[in-house]
Amino acid sequence: MMDDITPKPASGLHAEAAPRVRPPLSEAELERRRGKPWTLRVVGAVNIGPRMRRVQLTADNLDGFEPRPGQEIVLQIPQQDGEPARRHYTIRRFDRRSKLIDVDFVIHGDKTPGIRWALEARPGDAIDIRGPRGRIALAPEADWHLFSGDETAIPAIFALLEAMPKEAKAFAFIEIGSDAEKAALAAEADVTLVWLTRNGAAAGPSRRLIDAIEHFAPPPGKGHAIIIGETSNVRAQRHHLLEHGMTREQIYAEGYWRPGRIGGHDHVDN
Repeated sequence: MMDDITPKPASGLHAEAAPRVRPPLSEAELERRRGKPWTLRVVGAVNIGPRMRRVQLTADNLDGFEPRPGQEIVLQIPQQDGEPARRHYTIRRFDRRSKLIDVDFVIHGDKTPGIRWALEARPGDAIDIRGPRGRIALAPEADWHLFSGDETAIPAIFALLEAMPKEAKAFAFIEIGSDAEKAALAAEADVTLVWLTRNGAAAGPSRRLIDAIEHFAPPPGKGHAIIIGETSNVRAQRHHLLEHGMTREQIYAEGYWRPGRIGGHDHVDN
């Protein structure tokens, strides 16, 4: 989890709290970050777990579609008012030869635009997207890798774990609603995967993942952490790692969702 588990002096923590001022982005950079526009069509949709539905997409012109493992696409879902709902979803898998993109959706009680679209998707349906996009990436120089997230993070964490070389070492903590939601991982790397079940409790802010991170005994060497999921849980884990020796550069933290909010991500850097 970290190179040095001794807490840093107070001065270091004060420095961490200082806000960072970023220069405004140019329109060209903003456009690059939005990702290239594509029009895809649905090939099929199937439930792959009690609360996970996979939609498979394709297009004839995907030769230039080059996602990194764990990156996302932004679906532009048509709405009755004419303004599309823009929703971010991880590319679970891209088969370049067959030009097939797998996108997994967590199905929960709130029928948000993304969930409604996934449930209603039929072969031949068209959807406009942008992507691939996102800063998430493996750190090839790391001696070991730490992953943490809830069920919304499974597509990204699994895509990253399955992209690792055989000699890589990784640890993953994933919170799920019940044991029935455990998924099969096809990774060549040395992966220690721990499932943390809520036993039917609702997803949201909790101690499950932070407790797992606090009790994690890191191996020797330099680590890299990817922490994703519910924003407050992500923030708590990031703060713990920073306070116990990891640097900003060793942690990627992204809040995928917050209770009561529909759509949007949080770049957790405070």
